[in-house]
Amino acid sequence: MPLAPQDLERYARHLILGEVGGAGQLKLSESRVLVVGAGGLGAPLLLYLAAAGVGALGIVDDDSVALSNLQRQIIHNEARIGAPKTESAKASIAALNRTTKVDCHTTRFNAENALDLIARYDLVADGSDNFETRFLLNDACYFAKRPLVSGSILRFDGQLSTYKAYLGGQHPCYRCIFREPPPPGLIPSCAEGGVLGAIAGAIGSLQATEVLKELLGIGESLSGQLLIYEALSATFRKVKVKPDPECPLCGNNPTIRDLSLHRRDAAAAICVPAMS
Repeated sequence: MPLAPQDLERYARHLILGEVGGAGQLKLSESRVLVVGAGGLGAPLLLYLAAAGVGALGIVDDDSVALSNLQRQIIHNEARIGAPKTESAKASIAALNRTTKVDCHTTRFNAENALDLIARYDLVADGSDNFETRFLLNDACYFAKRPLVSGSILRFDGQLSTYKAYLGGQHPCYRCIFREPPPPGLIPSCAEGGVLGAIAGAIGSLQATEVLKELLGIGESLSGQLLIYEALSATFRKVKVKPDPECPLCGNNPTIRDLSLHRRDAAAAICVPAMS
């Protein structure tokens, strides 16, 4: 199916890139990406994927827009305070590019719905803000055989990588770098430690770039490399990461064979008595 006449103008700067061209733009229009989290990272990520002409975006988030979000979550605005973040993001995407189809999954991403949600998309982008979701996403994408582009931010720093351990070879998973979640309270959340708003834009935009590269099959993948950005020193560095043969998920003798671990962890969290 050829590009529509209006698309020739809209995506003109893509079409003149030899690595994209008409075939690549059509590929983007047929692609489906699931974005978990419509917050600091998800905001620029979703906007740039829609602007690039990705055909369908799924948004998973169970939160509502709050005034404190607006310092960094640029997909939302003051008029939408109190609205579900999924619906607010959908409205902004529609104002930018109505040809992008948006599916709102206004629910918490968990072990019960993870595999079903992921199966509907070609690639998953992690814009979550907690370790529980990051580890669940890593494990679920491994079992579903979907590439995962994951970003994280805190204070003045950010990290980014792509995970495709299901391909084997030299592709590590998130657990190859970070074996298990840190003890509660060891690493503060953005709400506790703070974050410079523009850091979310920097890492979210880089995340969108890596998603587009994976969809188009161009350039060098970040799989096997961890990109670290330190804003106060204005430095980027890449750390090479190899698969861990003792990884409990993708190693030689895996002990994680399904998502039951995450179901047990969720149940244990519910059962913990509240502190007075």
